[in-house]
Amino acid sequence: MSLAAGPGPGWLLFSFGMGLVSGSKCPKNCQCQAQEVACTGMQLTAYPSDVPLSTRRLYLNDNAITFLPAMNLGLLSDLVYLDCQNNLIREVMDYTFIGVFRLIYLRLSSNNLMLVSPHSFSVLSSLVHLDISNNPHLFSLSKYTFANTSSLRHLDLRNTGLQTLDPTAFHSLVTLQTLYLSGNPWKCNCSFLDFTVYLLVSHLNHPDDDNATCVEPTELAGWPVTRAGNPLRYMCITHLDRQDYIFLLLVGFCIFSAGTVAAWLTGMCAVLYQNARRKASEDKAEDEHGQRPEVSRPIFQSRADSAQDGLPRQI
Repeated sequence: MSLAAGPGPGWLLFSFGMGLVSGSKCPKNCQCQAQEVACTGMQLTAYPSDVPLSTRRLYLNDNAITFLPAMNLGLLSDLVYLDCQNNLIREVMDYTFIGVFRLIYLRLSSNNLMLVSPHSFSVLSSLVHLDISNNPHLFSLSKYTFANTSSLRHLDLRNTGLQTLDPTAFHSLVTLQTLYLSGNPWKCNCSFLDFTVYLLVSHLNHPDDDNATCVEPTELAGWPVTRAGNPLRYMCITHLDRQDYIFLLLVGFCIFSAGTVAAWLTGMCAVLYQNARRKASEDKAEDEHGQRPEVSRPIFQSRADSAQDGLPRQI
């Protein structure tokens, strides 16, 4: 069949495969150049199709995307830069970034994030910059969230709903240099103590230090979380609240009552023992006094009889 007769099915498949592998296509209304795809502000409601597989920098910011499909995103094995800020993304699952293991820069700020699964970033061992700020409905992060992001240097957690953090979540962040924490309703209670101690000893850079403050308890309201470690340690370890004094008073009362009862029982036992011993002694003494007259009576009687006879005994 000649080429003039039109392309056959085999030729179409070959052309599709070459286009897919070479990544020569570009998403509609986006700009593509030199392994960079920019879809900024294109009013997209879904992840764009036809993103070249050779893409290294992908800009999806300022759209209305609600979900990042792991299947499509995972084809971009060379991707190192992903900007998804200012969208409507609600959750990041464990498998979302499973194929983009070379990712270095990830921006998820200003979305509607409500859930970040514990192992969402577990394959991103090369990640250096992570921004999940301005997600006011993100109330918690698992202690495994940053478990394998050992290359992370910049972490932005500003303006979220986070109230506390588990310090074990930061154990693998040995290269972390900059940490943003402002705009969060931090509850600086005793469960927050270990994290504040981590902030003291880690010597990280906190550019927003003055605005990252505690909202609870009232004693530490407005206190920077990076400097709350020492007063919080005093409150939780050496300081006693009214409830603590009440508890100690009850414990002391119980100990005093138990000691009083024990002493009373000991005294009663001692008195009963002494009474029993005294009674035994008296009974023994009476028995001894009762036997002495019976023994001496025959002696005195024999002497009286001899006196009555009036006769001297012959020796």
